[in-house]
Amino acid sequence: MSEDDRARWDARYTDRDAPTAASVGPPPVFAPYSGVFPMSGRALELACGVGGASVWLARRGLDVWGMDVSAVAIEQARALAGRSGVAHRCRFDVVDLDDGLPAGPAVSVVLCHRFVDRRLDAAILDRLAPGGLLAIAALSVVGAPGAGRYRAAPGELSAAFASLQIIASGEGCGEAWLVGRKMAEK
Repeated sequence: MSEDDRARWDARYTDRDAPTAASVGPPPVFAPYSGVFPMSGRALELACGVGGASVWLARRGLDVWGMDVSAVAIEQARALAGRSGVAHRCRFDVVDLDDGLPAGPAVSVVLCHRFVDRRLDAAILDRLAPGGLLAIAALSVVGAPGAGRYRAAPGELSAAFASLQIIASGEGCGEAWLVGRKMAEK
């Protein structure tokens, strides 16, 4: 990611109020499926922002690694985890996902909200443990004007993650999303 983009994201988070307990929870698109998220294991949140979903996963009992390109967002996520009593279950790092998905162990959950990078699709699938859950949502061209690098094409998420057992998915109003489980290896 360019330094201009990184600075833009830092400025965006600097201009917002610090996250509060009200910001902790699953992204709204995944709330109806919160019951399928595991209560233990490891989780990875890509483009975690201020960490509300990461803290929610940690409160469920998962050990979470959240990553975002914005150092400002990461500091806010660390503070939110501390205030929420789950700092011991959360690790937050500044990561530029343009450089790829950092190495790490298999995880029970990969959560990614409002971010898509086609170059990461295979790495995301590889990182999921058998039985692991992927919850991914991205801006979409479906129901929104214009295309672009950061907008999913129609059917893109379903095609990219076709090897998963799809629990739920949808497209519309400028958002595409999918919740799926990696099948256990035979």
